[in-house]
Amino acid sequence: MRRFEIKQKFWSLAGKFDILDEDGRLAYQVQGSFLKLFKEFTIFDGQGKTVSHIKQQFSFPFQKFTVTFADGKEITIQKRFSLLKAKYDISDFGLEVAGDIWNMSFSLLNQGSEVANIHQEWFKFPSTYRVEIYDDALSDLVISLVVAIDYVKEKESSAASSASS
Repeated sequence: MRRFEIKQKFWSLAGKFDILDEDGRLAYQVQGSFLKLFKEFTIFDGQGKTVSHIKQQFSFPFQKFTVTFADGKEITIQKRFSLLKAKYDISDFGLEVAGDIWNMSFSLLNQGSEVANIHQEWFKFPSTYRVEIYDDALSDLVISLVVAIDYVKEKESSAASSASS
């Protein structure tokens, strides 16, 4: 099992931040695009090697991302309709993400069995996530997934606040 803390930097225009392992060591770095119509993120491991590239796709009405891993494998993450809880589908892995009613905790499920747990801490600014991955082989995928989900949540939050103004 591996544990990570993902804490975004508050004043990073492009979305650059570090991901630490449970011992406080650098495990991943995330670099987001700046001033692009569709958001992109590149994730690097602790040694600076590219792990994955995440690209937002045009999709209506639900957010969709393509993740290309360093080995060339490509998956799609897409939010799907759900009345109460956030749900995301991950193509080609048979995995599903199910969130709680507050959209703060998520479970990554493989045929109904939890393979990772993602928890956003309440009242932390900027966004802080605690991630537990029970299958080490899924670490790169889960980290990519959390980056995409956080971006979706950020966009939904800003859309909701601008709609209420």
